[in-house]
Amino acid sequence: MATNLAHCCYFTVEESVRKPTLNRFRSYPLHASGLNLRECLHADLLTWGILSSKPFLQGVVAVVVILFTILFIRTTKAYATGRPRVYLVIAPQPDSSTKPAAINSANIACYAPATGQFLGNVPAASTADIDAAILSAASAQRAWSTTTLAQRKAVLRSLMRHVMDNAEQICRVASLDSGKTLVDAQLGEILVTVERLQWTLLHGEKALAPERRPTNLLMTYKRNTVRYEPMGVVAALVSWNYPFHNMLGPIISSIFAGNGVVVKVSEQTAWSSAYFANIAKGALAAHGYDTDLVQTFACWPREAEFLTSHPLLSHITFIGSQSVAHHVAKSAANVLTPVVAELGGKDPFIVLDSAEKDLARIAEVVLRGTFQAAGQNCIGIERVIASGKVYEKLVAILGPRVKAIRLGPDADMGAMISGASFDRLEGLVNDAVAQGARLLAGGKRYIHPDYPEGTYFEPTMLADVTPDMGIANQECFAPVLTVMRAEASTADAMLSIANAPNFGLGASVHGSERDPAMEPIVRGLKAGMVAVNDFAVYYAVQLPFGGVRGSGYGRFAGQEGLRGLCNIKSVCEDRFGWLGVRTGIPPPMQYPVRNQANSWRFAHGVVEVGYGEVPRKVNGLMAMIKNI
Repeated sequence: MATNLAHCCYFTVEESVRKPTLNRFRSYPLHASGLNLRECLHADLLTWGILSSKPFLQGVVAVVVILFTILFIRTTKAYATGRPRVYLVIAPQPDSSTKPAAINSANIACYAPATGQFLGNVPAASTADIDAAILSAASAQRAWSTTTLAQRKAVLRSLMRHVMDNAEQICRVASLDSGKTLVDAQLGEILVTVERLQWTLLHGEKALAPERRPTNLLMTYKRNTVRYEPMGVVAALVSWNYPFHNMLGPIISSIFAGNGVVVKVSEQTAWSSAYFANIAKGALAAHGYDTDLVQTFACWPREAEFLTSHPLLSHITFIGSQSVAHHVAKSAANVLTPVVAELGGKDPFIVLDSAEKDLARIAEVVLRGTFQAAGQNCIGIERVIASGKVYEKLVAILGPRVKAIRLGPDADMGAMISGASFDRLEGLVNDAVAQGARLLAGGKRYIHPDYPEGTYFEPTMLADVTPDMGIANQECFAPVLTVMRAEASTADAMLSIANAPNFGLGASVHGSERDPAMEPIVRGLKAGMVAVNDFAVYYAVQLPFGGVRGSGYGRFAGQEGLRGLCNIKSVCEDRFGWLGVRTGIPPPMQYPVRNQANSWRFAHGVVEVGYGEVPRKVNGLMAMIKNI
């Protein structure tokens, strides 16, 4: 499975290095020194005699040349290492020359959700392929783990340059494979990926720098440090909704932490995976590193268990459903591999009465947060909660806007990844209507007149949804907007609805910062992330990402996510070891213990000296002296 990209990548480096400049020496009058003219002249003549001697001048020149040579070499090396290198990766093209492979065969048939076009077959990895990929990553990681953070940053700079330079091509490939529009791809694939890259370049080195930790009285002679070291080979099992970002995110953090990484992509978006993987591999190749460090593949579910139970994996990141997460966690537990699980959500979007004057802006946020990528967002808006006049106004604003959303690859909203969830979605909508909800738009699958094989679901809006309805408790992961009425614009009323489902990924609350309900709601929301007067911006600034309850556990992104991919090593050293100050076992504590009573009193004295107040410290010291 390992692929060497060196032959299809090239890079160029501009060799312009700014030349150092010398400042001229300035002459200052000597009369302030208190010397008379004759003394000054005499001093000048002596100084000039020394400076004009040939050996002295030669030595000065030699020192200056050496210093500037060192400076030039370091500057050139830093410039060459840090400057992004340009490389080329060829984008895939649909291949209609072959027949679609059968399900669970040696290949995976790939289709464009927006049009139904057959894109081609992609090899399905076998257990032998997966094993070989992990071994290749492990082999490459041994050398990569010795690289400096500056060298890793250089690779990420080149990767970021490539993503920025080729954003349109990346978006077109991601859109074709996942069904989203180009605008949705720019926001959900490119923006968040370059944000991860930029954050890592600006803050990653500080996050992984060794940290000094405090000591105590008894251990005053010790120096304590926490180090963040590579784990080895880590794995990520990622979902299909954002195929480029979901793959690149784990790769960026993993390789910066010094690890090798194996990514299992979804079979739903396997067609684009080789191209996206080659983008990461190309950055490594451009800087002369082994591209086997990054491994990606698609496989059928029956082979995935082999990956999650592999003994060489040091960490697993899983992005997917609750049902699959149970299997992943159980499999990883067989070899005690730690897992970070992000399992989607039923994110509430709370609108307080104090936000009434801001409803026009809030409505736009609701529409983007609900219908981007056809609602297939783990932190998408699933429930809008409001009360009183604000509720009625929001419903009046949103209803016509949802009806006006156009479907198609070049329209407002793209396709869903497949039609597999259509029966479930239609059932949830119909059940909600039967229980009293108002269907204001959509509610069923859509046959596109130009793309009848595309998998579209109508933009849907339901009002008067109540907490007991199935659609208020199950994650839709679809273009479905539900609006729920709270009894009042209070923290208790809002939280009783917001916290009802067994999810807890993201949440939003809108209102005046002076609203007395604002802070209690932020504090009371059972969620891993909260946006105030905004939506999902915590991911755009690389705060730790993850949830609670049924939305999973652990965090990725930010400092916490980066450190989570490290072996967190505690190191305790002697501060004055060079003076011979080291831990020694005092006689009362040495084996064989001469007298248990004296030994206990001595040990008790040690505890009192270390942790007691001043009188107790004195008593402890006396006990130690008496029982030595």
